[in-house]
Amino acid sequence: MGGTEHLTVQREGATLVLTLNRPQARNALSLPMLVGLHDGWLEADADDSVRSIVLTGAGGSFCSGMDLKALAGNGMAGEEYRDRLKADPDLHWKAMLRHHRPRKPVIAAVEGYCVAGGTEMLQGTDIRVAAESATFGLFEVKRGLFPIGGSTVRLPRQIPRTHALEMLLTGRPYSAREAAAIGLVGHVVPDGTALTKALEIAERINSCGPLAVEAVKACVYETAEMTESDGLAAELTRGWPVFDTADAKEGARAFAEKRPPVYRRA
Repeated sequence: MGGTEHLTVQREGATLVLTLNRPQARNALSLPMLVGLHDGWLEADADDSVRSIVLTGAGGSFCSGMDLKALAGNGMAGEEYRDRLKADPDLHWKAMLRHHRPRKPVIAAVEGYCVAGGTEMLQGTDIRVAAESATFGLFEVKRGLFPIGGSTVRLPRQIPRTHALEMLLTGRPYSAREAAAIGLVGHVVPDGTALTKALEIAERINSCGPLAVEAVKACVYETAEMTESDGLAAELTRGWPVFDTADAKEGARAFAEKRPPVYRRA
């Protein structure tokens, strides 16, 4: 498994856990962190034994946004990180899930600050768990900046437009309960338990047929902007092949035999 000094990677069964690990800076995004994230997404995509991904932060924070000094390379150890960015100028957008969508489900486990670039990256995840005292928000306009991580496009598609525009135009912080009320997160749990809840959800996903899970996720996103008729046609294109897999037959047998299924991605 990969990782860098600002991004740790570990396995929890069939779940790959990526942890933003720069707690002294509230896990502000640095180049080592972005490189680690980029590689983590690719590792999960390439490894068929990985069935889900959990993204979380160390030290009681999720992510407080971009550290511009670190991104410029000031005071960073390791020339190889700057070389990576030069080799792929799109690397940071892929890392932040702006220009890359993992084929496995991504579950965010949020404690503490999830603001600016943190809230932008959150919008690239599929399922979101927040601790009670978590804080969300897009602060860019208060600093005379633009939330260029995708929020002006994604946020109004994920939550009601009136709430999206208020978040984007006021730059104010939102509590976990407010975030849940507007649909930005799906679960609010006691402080210190977001990762536990996320892993619980991941384990439920892991027990399902992986080919079916990946096809369902892909279909949801690819049909999001289609007309209903086009979307239904695309659903058949994605869905029918799943019924012909060995995994589908195994699921039916296991149900009839009242036992847990053993899926083999076939």
